[in-house]
Amino acid sequence: MMIPELPAYLTSLGGAQYKGLIIALFTLMAGISRPFSGKLTDKVGRVPVMIFGSLVCVICSLLYPVLTSVAGFLILRFFHGFSTGFKPTATSAYAADVVHESRRGEALGALSIGYTVGMSVGPILGSWLVTDFSFNLMFYVSSALALGSVVILYNVKETLPNPEKFQWEHIRIRKQEIFERTSFKPALIMLLLCFSYGCTITLAPDLSDEVGIHNKGLFFAMFTLTSLLVRLVANKSSDKHGRIIVLIYSVIILVISLLVLAFAHNVFMVMLGSAIFGLSWGTVGPTITAWTVDLCAFENRGRAIGSMYIALETGIGTGAFFSAWIYQNKLENVLWAFLLSAFLASLAFVLLLLWRKQETQMRMV
Repeated sequence: MMIPELPAYLTSLGGAQYKGLIIALFTLMAGISRPFSGKLTDKVGRVPVMIFGSLVCVICSLLYPVLTSVAGFLILRFFHGFSTGFKPTATSAYAADVVHESRRGEALGALSIGYTVGMSVGPILGSWLVTDFSFNLMFYVSSALALGSVVILYNVKETLPNPEKFQWEHIRIRKQEIFERTSFKPALIMLLLCFSYGCTITLAPDLSDEVGIHNKGLFFAMFTLTSLLVRLVANKSSDKHGRIIVLIYSVIILVISLLVLAFAHNVFMVMLGSAIFGLSWGTVGPTITAWTVDLCAFENRGRAIGSMYIALETGIGTGAFFSAWIYQNKLENVLWAFLLSAFLASLAFVLLLLWRKQETQMRMV
């Protein structure tokens, strides 16, 4: 809801040169908090961790109108990352708990439909609130919606068998608990692909404005709409055909979208790139999450998902930071930011091909 308008909001505060930090700081905190949320998800339970993540959204959204300096905004963006650090980790573990493993990809795809609907409606709503009313109203509405999530979660039944009461020992992270080794392959692919996500959400508002798309939320609405459509059609695909093969085709589509955006110079090309981008991410996210759960033991499910999300946050954060650094508020530099994203996605494609070949050879043996 807020992402399309935050670059303009930061500019109004006098911090235009810090646009890359809007996403980078948020994802930095999210990444730092993942080992804690993963351990708590496996020890205390899925529901308490989800509630905590939602409460962070409620509080931070209320504080944006209060902390109106550039430094205050950036500090708040950093702590706002706790929300993404906690909520999706526990939510994905919860979804994996309630279905049979043969339908895991389908279930996580269905879960992502909820994300997608929110992400398609949110940006349009946020831009409308800012255009017709004010930034502050957008922040207050965001807080109210997050509070609705908290209310719903109080009625959700816990799925972790025998959850423990919270103890300070639960937030003491040992070296071996920082990263779950079984999630290495999915995490590496997520890291390479999410660089493009950080790049896109950072540059899309300015690119949209330059070609004449004045409601910046339309770009985000387009790619979330197409990702929703592909999830409705193909959310069983990775259960049926395998995780890696689905990812291979998804990455091809992602590279095409990045090339379209790299050379986009009018409304049609920008919206086309957004639509193709959504088609790719509609299968990438659920498939990598299902792949991560496939590879881990039940007792480490939260930690494995948290580790995968560390890679996600690292990819988004570095993508946002470096794309803004390349961009330098000069539209002609957008080309190089998107080409770098396409290159990293191509590396992921090569790795998936190699692992697919190894997987096929092992089956033959």
